[in-house]
Amino acid sequence: MNLPARPVTVDSAFLERFEAGLNPQQPEASRIPACILGFGEISSIFAIQGVDGIAFKRLPVFSTTEEAEAYAAMFRTYCGHLASAGLHLPGQATAVVGSAAGVVALYIAQRQLPDHLFGHRLIHQGRRDDTLALIREIVALIDGVWQFNAERGPGLELALDGQLSNWVRTPDQGASSLYYIDTSTPLFRIDGREQLDPEKLLQSAPGALRWILRQFFLDDVMNRYYSHRDVMVDLIANLHKEQRPDLIEPVTETVNQCSKILEKPLTPEAVQRYYRGDRLIWSLFLAFRRIDRWLSRHLFRRRYEFILPGTIKR
Repeated sequence: MNLPARPVTVDSAFLERFEAGLNPQQPEASRIPACILGFGEISSIFAIQGVDGIAFKRLPVFSTTEEAEAYAAMFRTYCGHLASAGLHLPGQATAVVGSAAGVVALYIAQRQLPDHLFGHRLIHQGRRDDTLALIREIVALIDGVWQFNAERGPGLELALDGQLSNWVRTPDQGASSLYYIDTSTPLFRIDGREQLDPEKLLQSAPGALRWILRQFFLDDVMNRYYSHRDVMVDLIANLHKEQRPDLIEPVTETVNQCSKILEKPLTPEAVQRYYRGDRLIWSLFLAFRRIDRWLSRHLFRRRYEFILPGTIKR
């Protein structure tokens, strides 16, 4: 078994100590120091001092242990389906711990992969031909998921976020596979019914503003990951955020040539329209979260559970 896929074990008692001493706004100053590796919509990704080679995704969005355990079971089911659809996943494990603020946090431990081998890093390192080869591999894997959906549907349908930062080149010498790492939001439908409670995606937004997000954005955000075309457009549009708009035209052409699922060719103009809407959605969502953080810390004098990114270039 290769290194990234090697099984992961978690020490729940250690994570309980970590959670008890965590300073969500300054994790490096926590009782057990940690550094931020990345951010998700409802999670933060840590490297914790004393635990080598493991990245921890923390989801502090649950009211009860039973609720968190049910989410963990759904996560494991989703990962099993992704593997059946042909994706390579790193070793993973889960642990449920109580938070000092009274909520329950789910930790997803994932085998850590070298930062320089992530897709959004690779596009800055090699030649254009290398980037297009990477895109061809990603397109083939995404196509494979939708082929799986065609074979297993309508009983089972998987969703996927195909952006570049979710794909990692294997560090194993001589291997050529990519690993898919964005598994912590288990988006899949059984007989057309969404298995994930969409309200979980709103837990990190201010309570008073969730109705706005629910009314105008939630369905659009969730449904796009079930659309093969939208996933491909999102993959290309991600080049704006990664500061490589010069690649949009050749990558669009490569996707059109390589995908066996696309019914109509994509255009750079369609990618641009999508990107403008996507940037608006996530900019508003982050702005709402920053308002909530300020209110929680300065007005209500309570701990804010989520860690927010700084300025994001989009």
